[in-house]
Amino acid sequence: MKIIVTGANGQLGQELVKQLTDSEHDLFVFTKTDLDITDTERVLTVCNDIKPQIIINAAAYTNVDGAETNKELAFQVNAVGQRNLTVAAEKVGAKICYISTDYVFNGQATSPYNEYMNVDPLGVYGQSKYAGEFLTQTLNTKYFIVRTAWVYGEYGPNFVKTMLKLAEEKSELGVVHDQVGSPTYTVDLAEFIIELVQTEKYGIYHCTNSGTCSWFEFAQEIFKLANKDIKVKPLTSDQFSRPAKRPAYSVLGDLSVRINGFIPRRSWKEALDEYINKNNNLH
Repeated sequence: MKIIVTGANGQLGQELVKQLTDSEHDLFVFTKTDLDITDTERVLTVCNDIKPQIIINAAAYTNVDGAETNKELAFQVNAVGQRNLTVAAEKVGAKICYISTDYVFNGQATSPYNEYMNVDPLGVYGQSKYAGEFLTQTLNTKYFIVRTAWVYGEYGPNFVKTMLKLAEEKSELGVVHDQVGSPTYTVDLAEFIIELVQTEKYGIYHCTNSGTCSWFEFAQEIFKLANKDIKVKPLTSDQFSRPAKRPAYSVLGDLSVRINGFIPRRSWKEALDEYINKNNNLH
């Protein structure tokens, strides 16, 4: 099969390319420089020339705080860019996969959000990603929407790398304890996406590693597994003020994953342990 991956130089994009490179598929890889997904005509031309069976869009504007002051850019990439790929996919009969976020929810739940619950994003980033979801569902008959959260991996900056870098500079750190979610290792996320897009089980899916934690607990586990003697102080979100409001509880339940016969991902602690053991030089 011919598979297009956009956003191929991003954290998830690079992991998708790594896993797909050894497969039997014909892979067409595009970075932002290779293909600006906001350019409607260029997207249509590229997709018409290649005529892929699958398009995985890993390109995104992901600066949660920056989106508050760059609303047009966030929507241009996350909504218009996704619309362009969705329309192009429909024209050539391709499946489209859109990577979305836990930030489409308002965080007021007390149990995990399943794929069929109503969304209510708090900030511009979540609003722009939901706009991309809506356009995907409206404009293509063969779509996969994969919501994920708290992503980290071998490539690009992420929370784990930031914590370990700070551990080299400080003996004490403050981390918020009143935001709860589920970390996601890009290896596990990419494996699920690649398995999913080869089926016809279209719809919305939640993919994170299993289990939940706060950012504070996540940081504690990182330092424990990396053998770093760092004192971690719990902070409230109010003490760690940011331009964009974050959901207090954004745990993603995997109802759709399970009822469609897919295996839920391993625990976040197990995934984090593998990541830290594999990547000794993380920062």
